[in-house]
Amino acid sequence: MKDRPALSDLTRRQTLAGLSIASMLPLTLSACARADGPDIAPDAPWDEVIAAARGQTVNWAAWAGDPKINAYIAWTGAVLRKRFDIAVRHIKTGDTANTVQTLLADKASGRAAGGRTDLVWINGENFNAARKAGLLWGPFAQRLPHWRLVDTEGKPATVSDFTIPIEGYESPWGMAQLTFFYDSARGTMPPRSVPAMLDWAAAHPGRMAYPAPPDFVGIAFVKQALLELITDRSVLYRPFADAEFAAHTRPLWAFLDALHPHLWRKGRAYPHDYRALRQLLEDREVDIAMSFNPSEAATAVAGGFLPPSSRSYILDGGTIQNCHFVAIPFNAAAKAAAMVTANFLLSPEAQARKADTKVWGDPTVLDPAKLSAEDRARFAALAAPQPIGGGEAKGLLEPHPSWQVKLAEAWRARYAS
Repeated sequence: MKDRPALSDLTRRQTLAGLSIASMLPLTLSACARADGPDIAPDAPWDEVIAAARGQTVNWAAWAGDPKINAYIAWTGAVLRKRFDIAVRHIKTGDTANTVQTLLADKASGRAAGGRTDLVWINGENFNAARKAGLLWGPFAQRLPHWRLVDTEGKPATVSDFTIPIEGYESPWGMAQLTFFYDSARGTMPPRSVPAMLDWAAAHPGRMAYPAPPDFVGIAFVKQALLELITDRSVLYRPFADAEFAAHTRPLWAFLDALHPHLWRKGRAYPHDYRALRQLLEDREVDIAMSFNPSEAATAVAGGFLPPSSRSYILDGGTIQNCHFVAIPFNAAAKAAAMVTANFLLSPEAQARKADTKVWGDPTVLDPAKLSAEDRARFAALAAPQPIGGGEAKGLLEPHPSWQVKLAEAWRARYAS
C-alpha cells in the first residue's frame, strides 16, 4: 500500500539524477505557509511533546485511493481530537511524489518553517529521495513510546526501507507483501513460481494480467520476476550500474516477452492499477489477481466483492515484502502533534483496528511477544486466514530503490511505447 504510489517519471528523472532543487520551483503550491506551533526537539520528554501538541492541526499527506483507508484515517483523527485535542486534516494525494516536490520547492525557497504538511505517508524511493535532499525532520521514530513494541528483528523492513536505513526519520505503520489470490471454486490451480507462470499462462490464454508499471503492484511483479530469474540476487541490493543493467535484466525481458502474448488482451493493454486488476477477477475476466496486502482477498470477501471460495497464496520461494511509514517534513508546523499521531498509529489499539479485514486488513508492524495478554487477544480475535505457502515467513526484501526507478522506465520504453 502501501506510500502506495511511486514517484512520477518526471520526478524520478529530476530527483534521482541529482538535478538542482531550483528546477522544481515552477511547481504550483496549493496552500499558504502556517504559523509554527511550540518548538519541540525530537528527543524532548514525552510529556512535553504531549503538552505542545494540544491544539495543533496535523496536515497529513496520505494516498486517498481506497475508501477504507480514508475511513481509517478519519477514525484516527476522531480519536486524536478526543484524547489529545489534536485535529487531523487528511491531505488526499494520488502520488506521494507530489508531496516530495512541494517539500523540494520549500527547501529551495528557504521556507524552513510553517510548512503546509506535517506528516506524510511514505516509503521506498520517495523516502530515499526525501532523505537525500534533507526534507525530513528527526530522528524521531525511536523516541516514540510505542516504538518498543515494533518487531524490528522479525520484520527487518521496519528499520530498512528498500535497503535504506531509516535512522529514525520515518516511523513504521504497516506491513505489505506481494500476495496472489484466486477463486478456488473455479478449479484452476495457480502457478507457484515465476517460471511456472509462463506455462500456466500458455495453458490458460487471456486469464492472467498484471498492472502496468509504475503502479506499485505492477512494478512489484516485475521486481519479483527479476528476483526469481536473476543469477545473483545480491546485485539488486545495491544501486544499479548502467553498464551491467542489460546483462542482469536479460532473463527478465525474455520471460516477459514470452509471457505477454498469453496475458489478458494478449498483453496489448494492462490494468491501470491493482484495483482494476481485482475488478477483472471479480468480473471473471481473469483467474488470478495480486496485491501488496496479504489480507486483500479476505477483505474483499468480507465486503461481498469476492466469493467465500477465494484464496490467497505466497509463491513457494517467497515474495517481496516491505513496510510503509509516516515521516515528518523538515518544516512541519505541528511537529509535536505529528509525533503524537505517529505514536498513536503504533499503538496496539490502532494497529489491531487496522489489521481488521472489516476495517482495512493491513498487517501489523508490532511484535506479539512484546504485547500484553489483553493486546495479543485483540489481534487473535481479528486473525484472518493466512495465505497458503508460508505468509510473512517467506518475505523477500525489496531491492535498492534505484532498481525500481530504472526497471519502471525500461518497462515503459519496451512495452508501453
